[in-house]
Amino acid sequence: MAARSVFRSGLFNGRVAIVTGGATGIGKAITAELLQLGCRVVIASRKSERLEAAVDELSQLIISSSSASITAVCCNIRHEDQVRNMVASTLRQYGRIDYLVNNGGGQFSSPAANMSLKGWNAVIDTNLTGTFLCCREVYNEWMKDHGGTIVNIIADMWRGFPGMAHTGAARAAVENLTKSLAIEWASSGVRINSIAPGSIFSKTAMENYKDLGPMMFQMAVPCIPAKRLGFPEEISPAVCFLLSPAASFISGATLKVDAGQSLYDSVWEIPDHSAWPAPPEGENVCALREVMKELKPKL
Repeated sequence: MAARSVFRSGLFNGRVAIVTGGATGIGKAITAELLQLGCRVVIASRKSERLEAAVDELSQLIISSSSASITAVCCNIRHEDQVRNMVASTLRQYGRIDYLVNNGGGQFSSPAANMSLKGWNAVIDTNLTGTFLCCREVYNEWMKDHGGTIVNIIADMWRGFPGMAHTGAARAAVENLTKSLAIEWASSGVRINSIAPGSIFSKTAMENYKDLGPMMFQMAVPCIPAKRLGFPEEISPAVCFLLSPAASFISGATLKVDAGQSLYDSVWEIPDHSAWPAPPEGENVCALREVMKELKPKL
């Protein structure tokens, strides 16, 4: 059962949203909260079985007096024709698209030196190109003439993303894309912002990372000022805020929902080594050597 929304009921009555990756994890929490607020939500995913399960589960959240509804479209956001079909089918069914939440994405853990070009391209095509295709299609087919709001889900990649360099590069690019589109589309009444979650635990994420999942989440906790993991239900209210009239003067911004994790520490450990080039010789290097000699007996 989804957490109860902190926003007033009926906030999104009569509105229509597309949520990519809306069947699992963060996307599912976003969908659940939008439904509680009266929104009509179209969820998209590559896997039809996940979509069907999510529709069955989330439709139980809708009370009889609500204007909310949930439908699903099978869509691989890497494929332009499927994105076009997703947008066209939403407009056929509901006649409008007020909100787009680009949550769909994927990555795998690997040192950059071990990544194949196929693996790199798969992540870039999904996380960056897929986001662009969804934004462009929704804009051209509806928001250009009617306005609307877009929220892109990115990641905590402010200090790089060692171990997942492909998704770090893609998410950083999406943040810059968000800024560009906020300016280009402002005259159409389109607001577009990003949300950067920290380490968020979900059953789906645990399953996706397989045997690495428990270790990855456990290693993240000491690097989070809150000293606990975040949860999808702590991301969905931030999305709803940026979609809502309360954020009517916010565009081109990124909201970090990470308990300060991006300010604190990194889970990537660098072992002691002597591989770095020596510094230029001079009085400061000599002075440091003398300081170190004095310190060693005391250590």
